[in-house]
Amino acid sequence: MEKVPMLAEGYEKLTADLKALRAERPLVVDAIEEARAHGDLSENAEYHAAKERQGQIEAQIAEIEDKVTRAQIIDPKTLSGDKVVFGATVTLLDEDDKPIKYQIVGQTEADASKGRISYNSPIARALIGKQVEDEIEVTVPSGDKFYLVEKIEFI
Repeated sequence: MEKVPMLAEGYEKLTADLKALRAERPLVVDAIEEARAHGDLSENAEYHAAKERQGQIEAQIAEIEDKVTRAQIIDPKTLSGDKVVFGATVTLLDEDDKPIKYQIVGQTEADASKGRISYNSPIARALIGKQVEDEIEVTVPSGDKFYLVEKIEFI
């Protein structure tokens, strides 16, 4: 069973989402019962919507439970070294020597607008294992981009 690497805050968010979904379960069951009381189920939109929501909740719960049981929580502050690994915060210089900062995180924690990229994104895959002063090439839809690893931090 493959482990799912994530930061502690990502794990906490997943468990909070799981708790919220489990709390919503009985509410959906009540909505189904109420819609059933309205009679004919073949044309009962409330019943069908509640059943669909129940299916969505169950699927989300199963997916999150799977990730939580396979979670490998990594604290970047406990890491060190001179190579880019999961959890590292990397400062890159683009072709115009403009600095760009990314932290390599788990899939559920990724948010490019906050500089957090998934470990399996193209740029993170190119970065993992690299050292300061290494150059990387990333192919993106607009063409190839080149970066220079300026700094690696574990914060």
